[in-house]
Amino acid sequence: QVQLVESGGGLVQPGGSLRLSCAASGSIFSIYAMGWYRQAPGKQRELVAVIISGGSTNYSDSVKGRFTISRDNAKNTVYLQMNSLKPEDTAVYYCNAHLLTIAGSREHYWGQGTQVTVSS
Repeated sequence: QVQLVESGGGLVQPGGSLRLSCAASGSIFSIYAMGWYRQAPGKQRELVAVIISGGSTNYSDSVKGRFTISRDNAKNTVYLQMNSLKPEDTAVYYCNAHLLTIAGSREHYWGQGTQVTVSS
């Protein structure tokens, strides 16, 4: 089994910053990519940012220049530094990991989600 545990969400004023963390643990052989998605009320879940094993990153246009994704491979942890937050960034943020398990299967796993609310 694999678990993804997220932390770091909360309430912040517009223009503020938050840092999300997601730690993967369990029967992991290797991780291909980790990323962050978000889902606002009444909307579909969307990709925010992803980082692959080699370090390459990709961002949605709506967060480019404001958010930074990074990863600590030794800790199987991914971070999302969110700056210049806007009310439209309000959503539940989910961590995702695409990985190879010890049993030899390629799987996608999701975290439980963490609420980010940007409001004055």
